[in-house]
Amino acid sequence: MRKRPKSASGLLDLYERMLLIRTAETRLGQMFRDGKIPGFVHLSIGQEATAVGVSAALQRDDTVASTHRGHGHALAKGMSPAALINEIVGNADGPCRGQGGSLHVADFSVGMLGANGIVGAGIPIALGSALAHKTLGTKRVAAVFFGDGALAQGLLYESLNLAALWKLPLLFVCENNGWSEFTPSNLQYAGKLASLAGAFSVQYRSVDGNDVEAVRNVCEELVGRLRDGKGPAVLECMTVRVLGHYEGDPQNYRKGLDEPSRKDPLEVAERRLRASRLPVGRLDEIKTRVAQTVEAAAAAALRGPAPSVEAARNSVYARA
Repeated sequence: MRKRPKSASGLLDLYERMLLIRTAETRLGQMFRDGKIPGFVHLSIGQEATAVGVSAALQRDDTVASTHRGHGHALAKGMSPAALINEIVGNADGPCRGQGGSLHVADFSVGMLGANGIVGAGIPIALGSALAHKTLGTKRVAAVFFGDGALAQGLLYESLNLAALWKLPLLFVCENNGWSEFTPSNLQYAGKLASLAGAFSVQYRSVDGNDVEAVRNVCEELVGRLRDGKGPAVLECMTVRVLGHYEGDPQNYRKGLDEPSRKDPLEVAERRLRASRLPVGRLDEIKTRVAQTVEAAAAAALRGPAPSVEAARNSVYARA
């Protein structure tokens, strides 16, 4: 694998993107507890390196399909904090006019095809997008995020089969956090993703999902293969779900169970940046700027307009 030369400025950009996700989701968690968000939210705190590392290897016109834990994927792909929070709060100013919410947030302008409330359902959507990229003769690629809880879903096997048969430019990204909702993954899936990929002769790689540079470097290699028409690839990112399945989950099921190593991806990157002799105060400047950006987006969203009933009706029924 070609290794990208170490660059403090490159890592600093990745760190800022991860910090934006962490700050935005922390704020969303507080807004949910304050009763400002309808429905549930599923936060990806601890998994920021996967979202940012993968997206750093993609271009703006590449496409991404996500999961029910998709806020980080949306921000990493280029959605603004204002757009994300407006949508999750349910405002008409959201990219889906407040009708998608947390579980179906999407922004086609940056190639974000959407989060999805059904486990694994983003996989065939990304498959279709990859087929479109190839049919149109472009060099674009599609990527899909899914958790290890989706490994037992038949649509994953069907999509791997079709992607391999048609040599589609599709990157399957498994965020393996060890949990399938409330059940340890090893109690609900007997196989191994590497073996599953091998059954369809699909390139497989595994990476430390807490190391954003490692994720980016492996993704750049795999995406390069996709753009060269060499068919799909599978990337398994070993990561950690720090919080519960949903915000407010009491996590009683975790008692007495061994937890995976809690390697915080932001702390990993921050230690590396400090070791590179980053100018004093640079990290503090970034933290202040990100905090101000997220707080301004949240404050504006709380004042935003609610969607109208007429707008909702227009999105369901065709006009005569």
